[in-house]
Amino acid sequence: MMKRVLSATNRMAPLVRAGLITGVLVAAVVYPVAAVGGIGAKAAADFVDNMPSVLEATPPAQTTYVYAADGKTLITMFYEEHRKYTPISEMSVNIQRAIVASEDSRFYQHNGVDAKGIARAFVANHQGGEVQQGASTLTMQYVRMALRDSAKTPMEVRLATEQTSARKIREMKLAIELEKQITKEQILERYLNSAYFGHRAYGIYAASEVFFSKRPKDLTLVEAATLAGLVKAPSAYDPASKDKRAATERRNYVIDRMLALGYATPEDGEKAKATPIKLRLTTPANDCISVASKHNDWGFFCDYLKAWWIGQKAFGDSPQEREDRLRRGGYKIVTTLDPKIQRAAQANVLEKESKNSRFALGVVAVEPGSGEVKAMAVNRQYSLDQKKNGVHSDPAKRGKIASNYPNTVNPLLGGGDMPGYQAGSTFKMFVMLAALDAGMPLSTSFYAPHRYRSQYLAGDGEPSSCGGRWCPSNASGSMTGRHAMWSGFGKSVNTYFVQLEQKVGADKAVRMAERLGLRWRTDIDRLQASPQKARGWGAFTLGVSDATPLEMANAYATVAADGKYCETLPVKAITLPDGSPAMHDGVEVAKPRCMQAVSPAAARAAADAARCVTGYGAARGSCGGWSTAPGVYGTVGRPVAGKTGTTDSTRAAWFVGMTPDLAAASFIADPDYPFNAVGDGQSMKPIDAVAETLRDGLQGKPKRSFAPPPASILR
Repeated sequence: MMKRVLSATNRMAPLVRAGLITGVLVAAVVYPVAAVGGIGAKAAADFVDNMPSVLEATPPAQTTYVYAADGKTLITMFYEEHRKYTPISEMSVNIQRAIVASEDSRFYQHNGVDAKGIARAFVANHQGGEVQQGASTLTMQYVRMALRDSAKTPMEVRLATEQTSARKIREMKLAIELEKQITKEQILERYLNSAYFGHRAYGIYAASEVFFSKRPKDLTLVEAATLAGLVKAPSAYDPASKDKRAATERRNYVIDRMLALGYATPEDGEKAKATPIKLRLTTPANDCISVASKHNDWGFFCDYLKAWWIGQKAFGDSPQEREDRLRRGGYKIVTTLDPKIQRAAQANVLEKESKNSRFALGVVAVEPGSGEVKAMAVNRQYSLDQKKNGVHSDPAKRGKIASNYPNTVNPLLGGGDMPGYQAGSTFKMFVMLAALDAGMPLSTSFYAPHRYRSQYLAGDGEPSSCGGRWCPSNASGSMTGRHAMWSGFGKSVNTYFVQLEQKVGADKAVRMAERLGLRWRTDIDRLQASPQKARGWGAFTLGVSDATPLEMANAYATVAADGKYCETLPVKAITLPDGSPAMHDGVEVAKPRCMQAVSPAAARAAADAARCVTGYGAARGSCGGWSTAPGVYGTVGRPVAGKTGTTDSTRAAWFVGMTPDLAAASFIADPDYPFNAVGDGQSMKPIDAVAETLRDGLQGKPKRSFAPPPASILR
């Protein structure tokens, strides 16, 4: 039997020709399985012949780091295996020597396979009748890790890690070939970036961070020996356990091996062994739920970023593949989140509504001309722990339902799967833009009675019905009279805008909203917005459709940007581990995606009318003496336009404001039970939240004015 095995191993030319190991030594590894398992020599030889000789390793998974807009403030990380690839030049010589001493003292002498180690394995394996010692060199260990990390199926993982002679021979062959291709230093670098050290720390960068809160280049002799001792058995030698005896003994063993190899002086070695293990443990953030407590309000922006990423084809063909890339790709993501604006928005929100309120008060800020999302603030705690949340009475179910306050991870501000909230008269902007885009001037005039019988059919049970028609009313009798777009918008005259909608076509207003980024998320909204129904959707102008603050802020940002619509964007830059930008179809993924949605003339005209709302006053027309939010200009202290919005019975209240440099939308509503009215007394909160956020967020920046509309669009 032994002769047949020796004959078969003679065919392992790559292993033998270097003169590093003999057929007897290879047989030492193969013998137990061949003898006990009855594997034939020819089958073993054929297996060796068919083995690949080149290691085709994919890069190991790396952590993705997410930063605020300054590129320095860490928001969170995404990873399955916390790892950051680190060049060996940025590793302490202590950790390099400790690993070699601990795992492969003859690393610099052998060519991938250690003949002496295999000889020792032969004795142990022959006596035990099975593979008890593997004689794995650092190179062979790296090969095993590379095969494991490159595996695409559970079967490939098993073949890479199972305790068999077949696996061992494959590692030998690949290790010898690898050492012909790259240097010892490169192998050691790859090994230290692949090894698992426990506590979800993969690679030396993560291990240094998790156990000692420092970089690999700063590891001391004691720290390096402690980490090197973990590779063999991370759980058994865990220095973070209550009983540190096993970890200390293992660390001292590594130090002794370093002394034997001359990697440390006797004096330094004895001093190191006498030093207690002192850890400075760190738990690295992972995913949006791990956003640091002092920046918990950043969790909602992080959630939007994640939802955006999963929707990008640049990162894979499916949502699952894209999320996998996020967690394994090692990207550096610099987001658009501006800490200054975010801090201001959150403070302004919480000043007006506590986290324990059933009503959600939120603000989203977007930059005109780029679509960059600068802030997302709401009076909630971003948390999965909802045990102490409040409860609601649900009349429909006649019972109690769990609420979203104070803790929630629901995308209350947009960017997720929640439909949003009815946005009230803020939708009048879409009707006005559609009319201006169709060539109607700002001076387009109608007599607006207190109640108006429209051409639109009333829905079943519609309270505004008169003779089967939809007959909306104004909020106040003082609105009765003749209005142009300036005063009609500034005073939010319902019966003026229903007539304007009839003239331009409700379907044109719906399509305009879509051009500015609105998407219909409920069955009723999708039905009403369909080509078959949109022309008869008269109530559209009063904001009966759901919208998110993110959508509304960006729609008004389009107006502020002279009609240039840009998709909302949570990123300023995305770079790969090698520092190159992430690309898709030849374009940087983080580049703003813009188009001219409406003409500059129409956008400037709409902005001029919207100036009437805020007390700033129109440049080209009369605002009619009063407006719905006249104090905004005084608070912001710079050119500002906008629109108020309330729904039936004030179940929700809104304000969307814009300057040439920043737009913001705020709402207050009950996300759990939309029929729970916030009341008229709450309608000032969104107005003040936006005004103060624009003021604080733009502090110190030059004051820019809106470009006035051309004379051709006035009359």
